[in-house]
Amino acid sequence: MTEVAVVGFAQSPVRVRDDATTGGVEMLLPIFAEVYQATGLTRTDIGFWCSGSSDYLAGRAFSFVQAVDSIGCVPPIMESHVEMDGAWALYEAWVKIMSGEADIALAYGFGKSSGSQLRRVLALQLDPYLVAPLWPDSVSVAALQARLCIEAGLFSEKDMAEVAARSRASAAANPAAQVSGDVSIEELLSRPHMADPLRAHDCAPVGDGAAVVILASGERARELCERPAWITSFWHRIESGSLGARDLLRVGLGAPGGGPVDVAELHAPFTHQEILLRRDLGLGSEVEVNPSGGALCANPMFAAGLARVGCAAQAVMSGRAATALGHATSGPALQQNLVCVMEAR
Repeated sequence: MTEVAVVGFAQSPVRVRDDATTGGVEMLLPIFAEVYQATGLTRTDIGFWCSGSSDYLAGRAFSFVQAVDSIGCVPPIMESHVEMDGAWALYEAWVKIMSGEADIALAYGFGKSSGSQLRRVLALQLDPYLVAPLWPDSVSVAALQARLCIEAGLFSEKDMAEVAARSRASAAANPAAQVSGDVSIEELLSRPHMADPLRAHDCAPVGDGAAVVILASGERARELCERPAWITSFWHRIESGSLGARDLLRVGLGAPGGGPVDVAELHAPFTHQEILLRRDLGLGSEVEVNPSGGALCANPMFAAGLARVGCAAQAVMSGRAATALGHATSGPALQQNLVCVMEAR
């Protein structure tokens, strides 16, 4: 079996940016340069490119084509795109290397959420016949899930506030984070609800950003990186798009294969979703969860999931962890979930 490892990762600072277009070129050029410098690669060394973004978010068809300007048009490239978070682009890049069609692949994701009413745009992910015409916004849908969990006794609003406080404290060391800093649980709980039982701290901020991850096979990975993050497993689960046809109290991913992990980067745009993911993946208190601050502190649409995998890989490449898990989600109430487990060797 072909070995595949993450050898490079970079992400842009997540901000509300007036200077960035929905094409993402301004966000992508600096981080492409960063991973090139870190790995010693040039664009001509990349055998396959794959991007993740959304035409709905950009507001026009084939908007991802503009981002290719950040790659360059000469010489021609082998390129693909997914209308998903960049984590799914990473999966396609991994398959490309596993199939022997490329030795080095680059996946990137980008999104400018501040140019639209994000809560309303995300309603387009819902069942187009029965739910989407009602335009329930994404925060309200998440609030329904959180309320079900609280009524079932899975956790409390205080538990959710503890997730927010820990995430913001961890994000203080992450220059890409949009929200960070120490805050007391009591202060968080004193604030008003946005959509009961969710308060502002329970919801990811709206921001613009991009992320890029480079994969390499076998010996190429060892040449490019002193301590590659070797991918040991990838898995993906899709639940029904109908909210009433699935159990919103569970995710259904199961524990990661290959044993326990040291670090887990979970793509949880809402505090209660981190708790659900931890329960479902069997992550105990010994696992460091979201040391980057996670999506609660920086959630660029269509790049946040890829950034979670990249941050997990960075923990391995830097020597902070021997094993790490990166998770990405898409759709309402954790409808689609992807998990990537990596290790040092």
